Amino acid sequence: MVAEDDEKQAELVRRYLEREGHAVRVVGDGLAVLDAVRHREPDLLVLDVMMPRADGLDVVRVLRSEDRELPVLMLTARSTEDDLLLGLDLGADDYMTKPYSPRELMARVRTLLRRTRRPAGPEPVAEDPVLRVGDLVVDPERHEVSVGGGPAECTPGEFRILAALAAEPDRVFSRQRLLEELHGFDRYISARTVDVHVMNLRKKIERAPRRPERLLTVFGVGYKLTDPAKAAARRA
Repeated sequence: MVAEDDEKQAELVRRYLEREGHAVRVVGDGLAVLDAVRHREPDLLVLDVMMPRADGLDVVRVLRSEDRELPVLMLTARSTEDDLLLGLDLGADDYMTKPYSPRELMARVRTLLRRTRRPAGPEPVAEDPVLRVGDLVVDPERHEVSVGGGPAECTPGEFRILAALAAEPDRVFSRQRLLEELHGFDRYISARTVDVHVMNLRKKIERAPRRPERLLTVFGVGYKLTDPAKAAARRA
């Protein structure tokens, strides 16, 4: 789905997407986006920030409040880092500023679909096993996270970072490595993107987010996920 109120821009994006074999629906305002998604959720939403009736940031806020996990790629004429971080904080998966290259946009779309689309047909049981780090459980197949038996709602970007960390507990991941896990391209966004996701994850999986015990910073290197109980036993 392409949400863009500029008809010429929307037509350009639609043509490029259809050239790559995608079925495309174009909508021109924020409330129409919400109605369309609720009627039939798309595989991916290309969402302009500046739209009538409800802007793109409000659309993302509502979609995530409804626990919808569809990937969202935001387009905007705004270029400040605060705007970018706000979009990611609300749950957008990627962010491009205008003017942009249509070829780059297609590359981003391919990456997001590759990261989030489930293959057709039954998957082997051994594929995407449940990941456990202490009482933190990450289920890639169901896209669910729980801590101490209670659910923790994560955005798609947060989930991919957490799943990567949980797959290799105690391994230190650089910010660059986590950026690659997010998007597959290492030149599009800054390392602060990872920091924002980590900050939000700590609010969801830590008892005291400002004194994390699970998702730890390794200064000068990156982040790692650990089991607090095992860490305490090693210290003892």
